Amino acid sequence: MVKPADFADPAAIDALGALAHPTRLAAFRRLVMAGPQGLPAGEIARLLNVPHNTMSGHLAELSLAGLVNSRRDGRSVIYAANLDGLAWLVGFLVGDCCGGSPDACGDDHPLLARIAALTQPGVTAMSASGPYNVLILCTGNSARSIMAEAILQKLGAGRFNAYSAGSQPKGEVHPEARALLTQLGYDVSWARSKSWEEFAKPGAPKMDFVFTVCDDAAGETCPVWPGQPMTAHWGIEDPAAAKGSHAEIRAAFADAYRYLYNRLSIFVSLPITMLDKLTLQGRLHEIGAMEGATGKARIPRAAAE
Repeated sequence: MVKPADFADPAAIDALGALAHPTRLAAFRRLVMAGPQGLPAGEIARLLNVPHNTMSGHLAELSLAGLVNSRRDGRSVIYAANLDGLAWLVGFLVGDCCGGSPDACGDDHPLLARIAALTQPGVTAMSASGPYNVLILCTGNSARSIMAEAILQKLGAGRFNAYSAGSQPKGEVHPEARALLTQLGYDVSWARSKSWEEFAKPGAPKMDFVFTVCDDAAGETCPVWPGQPMTAHWGIEDPAAAKGSHAEIRAAFADAYRYLYNRLSIFVSLPITMLDKLTLQGRLHEIGAMEGATGKARIPRAAAE
């Protein structure tokens, strides 16, 4: 006789119990909406009209259940949804579908098969070890995406093939971008401003990753790449739009370079072949929300209200 305990797991019981309270469920859904940047405890309390001390207790319960992470930022505690924990919980709930063989669900239970495949341990987003093709897109392909292509070529040598393009290419590389890269020791003889249509033609390299670096907060239209590569928005301000003295413009390009370098150095260090698709996608979004993020790469407060 099969006992209920045979299908129970203490961690799953804790997680489901934490979500069984309406306030905790609402708080967790708010944090999922807010994305990897998270929200301060006080802001969550305000949004849900719950006393701060009461909300702190609820967030502690979610943290103990592995559904929420926290970090300190000055005098505030920032909470963010732990999507790895959520993926594990969903995987636990559906991992035994079709007799414990999710891949056999097929047409009978396509949704269960898809969820289970994404959350099963050992099912990774990328089966090969590379090299992976990465396309960095922006609007003009004259500054940010060119710098990102140069950085990734250097940091990811042997593991990544870097490309860049624009939806409305300027036709030439910005002289400040070329000068900065040259000063930093990059060979930029290859650099040219080109349309993303080059990579949509038959025979073009198939992309494994596509990152957009345009600043949609400033009204830029960010390209949307078709197909099914892993994608993320890593928007930063356009240094080519900077105004002021030559020194101020150079500083804007230096900042853009630094933001891109930080993102790409973390990206190339990811254990890609060891991560499942949900986890890898979460990591890519977290990278996009790093210092310097703009627009949808940085979840604004209004989006969580």
